[in-house]
Amino acid sequence: MSRTVVVGLDGSNWDLLEPWIDGGDLPNLAALREKSAYAETESCLPPVTFPNWKCYSAGKNPGKFGVYWFERVDLEAGTIEVANGGDFETPELWDYLNDEGTRAGVVNMPTMYPPREIDGPIVAGGPDAVEGEYRSIDGGYATPEGLAEELEERFDYRVHPDPLLSSNEETGAEVEAILELLDTRLEVATTLLEEEDLGFVHVTLFYLNVLQHFFWNDEPTKRAYEIVDEWIGRIDAMADTNLVLMSDHGCGPTTTEFYINEWLAENGYQAREPTVDGTLGRIGLDRENVLALAKRVGAVDFLASVVPDRIQKLVPQSDGLKRDRKLDAVELDRTRALASGQGPIYLNPTFDREAVREELIADLEAVTDEHGPLFDGVHRAEDVYEGPFLDAPDAPDIVVDQRDGVHVNDGIGGGTVRSGPDRWRAENTRNGLFLASGPDFEAAGRLDRISILDMAPTLLTAAGCAVPSDMDGSVLPIVAGDPDPEIREPIAWERASGEDVTAGVEDRLTQLGYME
Repeated sequence: MSRTVVVGLDGSNWDLLEPWIDGGDLPNLAALREKSAYAETESCLPPVTFPNWKCYSAGKNPGKFGVYWFERVDLEAGTIEVANGGDFETPELWDYLNDEGTRAGVVNMPTMYPPREIDGPIVAGGPDAVEGEYRSIDGGYATPEGLAEELEERFDYRVHPDPLLSSNEETGAEVEAILELLDTRLEVATTLLEEEDLGFVHVTLFYLNVLQHFFWNDEPTKRAYEIVDEWIGRIDAMADTNLVLMSDHGCGPTTTEFYINEWLAENGYQAREPTVDGTLGRIGLDRENVLALAKRVGAVDFLASVVPDRIQKLVPQSDGLKRDRKLDAVELDRTRALASGQGPIYLNPTFDREAVREELIADLEAVTDEHGPLFDGVHRAEDVYEGPFLDAPDAPDIVVDQRDGVHVNDGIGGGTVRSGPDRWRAENTRNGLFLASGPDFEAAGRLDRISILDMAPTLLTAAGCAVPSDMDGSVLPIVAGDPDPEIREPIAWERASGEDVTAGVEDRLTQLGYME
């Protein structure tokens, strides 16, 4: 009986890897491609961690599980909250594997915190498994009970590297910590595969994308992929084991930073209120400067422990206010539209929604820089999503598809509408990668572009499991023996307990640059 290891290369794509493959720097990956099926993939909009890791594991678009980005914005209620794993209302491929008798494990996949119980281990990770600002979590990130303590004792396991990388000038200890962490992730995943008698294990290398954001294709990123390549060789040599590589989205060099809320204010869609944060920003006091100083004097942990969170959050970021602070900076009753980063835009329901939407779409389609239109598309939400959560109060009204190289930044109060690259040298793109090799897959070579939604039904079919009828993806023609996929009823889903774990999530996202 074969088993499957899925390695999630966060933010990876062939455009990044092929120069290293062709240059002989990733020999195991080069050899693997020769005997596999592989493809470029297309992510759901927006092409970011939340929602695309769940798009992969659920095989569904965000309209079917209710999370569209890191934020949950409800302008009618006047609230902005940060999403966590309990907000995704859907079973995933490991639930279906369990239901048909296969034990499965998940290591370090974003969107999984707080962890839940399945038949197999879960080790939560990504930017959402945190304790507080600038502090890594030290428990409660794994199931079953006792697993976190065992991983720490045996592998010196960390959910996040220490020190945490927060700028592209930090090429020393911060990078070394990430490289060590990536190696440990893969060691833990393969150890659990063997010792827990798993038929399936997924491991995400989230901090690959952090390196890519800050360094693009420079030496720190290359070193990380050389570690991955060594592990690809080890896993590929395992008997009766399928090896699948995939990513949640791609990446590419940043050319343009577009501050969408500043543009909305400049063009009459948003009215502003003065804030304490804005005053501090104007005198040059921002989080980036404070963090850099704290790192230089070794006072990060001290400040994080003694300065109350409410005071820490009053220190603005260099590019403006984020998250719920955005609502403090706008006069909501005079604001027609508010944006999240990298895609979703929300309209105030007290105005004529359809009239505002038509006007705003036309105006955004006309926004250009020296490279052309900033957006490959400006869409009504119902044109890119479908499902029961499309009508939820926190569903977006408009979704922009940022052109490769454009970073849509939602900071309020920075004053700039358009600039060159800021903190990130590389931005997310919509096209990632997929590769499948092993006894359950045909060596079909390069395929036409596939959807991220095709991965779950294909993996289920390869494992001999039926595909739930509510998955959006299709089974790829790469499963050995070309079986006819069986269709089944979806597993009933009970909403999570609603435990509030967002307080630290937003600050970890900020520090990494995801919610700058």
